[in-house]
Amino acid sequence: MDGRRRNPYELTEETPVYVISVAAQLSGLHPQTLRQYDRLGLVSPDRTAGRGRRYSARDIELLRQVQQLSQDEGINLAGIKRIIELENQVAALQSRVAELQAALDGAAAAMRQREAAVHASYRRDLVPYQEVQQTSALVVWRPKRQQQD
Repeated sequence: MDGRRRNPYELTEETPVYVISVAAQLSGLHPQTLRQYDRLGLVSPDRTAGRGRRYSARDIELLRQVQQLSQDEGINLAGIKRIIELENQVAALQSRVAELQAALDGAAAAMRQREAAVHASYRRDLVPYQEVQQTSALVVWRPKRQQQD
């Protein structure tokens, strides 16, 4: 949820509003087919207090997808159920990746702020030490001789 309060009367694609006869007409399927899909767990509509099924716009789209996979692609209902489960799992994982990316972005921003604060606290009279490259050269020092007059 985005933190804002939602209007309880606002209709979304998840709002269960269609009775089985309307859902059947919208999806192009027979009501008995919808009942069978519900029993098999392919499409699980919400229930009213009297146990009547209520379908959402998302459920209608899912019914159309099941019909397309079954009729056009020739996939059996068990295969369709597995496809739907995997698609739901992918969607959940994508959502989790988005959450983790947002957390990572926040942590990176906080780290940049802390790094800037540390850099701002440096004493300006200190000079950063740069490591001298080690060599195997031998340097011989000979003092200059003073000239005698």
